Amino acid sequence: MNNYIVAGSKSWNYRVYNEIIKNYQGKWHFIQSLEMLNIDKTNKINPRYIFFLHWSWKVPDELLNEYECVCFHMTDVPYGRGGSPLQNLIIRGHRHTKLTALKMTQEFDAGAVYCKENLCLIGNAEEIYIRATYLSAQMIKDIIQQEPEPIDQFGEITIFKRRKPAESEMPELDSLPKLYDFIRMLDVEGYPHAYIEHQGFKYSFRRSALYDGRIIADVTITPIGEKE
Repeated sequence: MNNYIVAGSKSWNYRVYNEIIKNYQGKWHFIQSLEMLNIDKTNKINPRYIFFLHWSWKVPDELLNEYECVCFHMTDVPYGRGGSPLQNLIIRGHRHTKLTALKMTQEFDAGAVYCKENLCLIGNAEEIYIRATYLSAQMIKDIIQQEPEPIDQFGEITIFKRRKPAESEMPELDSLPKLYDFIRMLDVEGYPHAYIEHQGFKYSFRRSALYDGRIIADVTITPIGEKE
């Protein structure tokens, strides 16, 4: 019986792991912090694969060299390698993408590909991340059953840059759909919500909906400089 590790830093990662993944064949372990992901502890488990559902830290090279590490990237690589893939896709007008399972290497998002599946980008960012996690669970099942040989990426490389907190301030946009996309793509933990600042106050927007020629959203108002 094979051992497996699933790493995920978001609450919905553990929910999907608990609900689906841990019931697959094999012995499963879930970790959610960098401290738990060290070579000594990993060697004791000796996993066939380490799957990364959502991970914000660099994986140590010694783990990449010793074990088969698989991450799930929300673009049709080599298009969209790099940071903030969901936000970069939405701001470019994409409504659909590929969720790619790829072998992790020292170069971010440059590894060989195990498989790709279609992913819809409708809804707010958290909804899309949850949707992607459920899809990742199905892809994990396929990988452990078939143990496919990953195939090297090919095609033109496009690099995405990770978004900075200051980039959550609303820019000038020329349409309501673009404004709606800007709000929804930042509606998730880990990114400052879309905001504007006016006369000493910060207005942060969440839970937006676009219909009947208008946007409806929840707004949190705080003095500039105070935590929401």
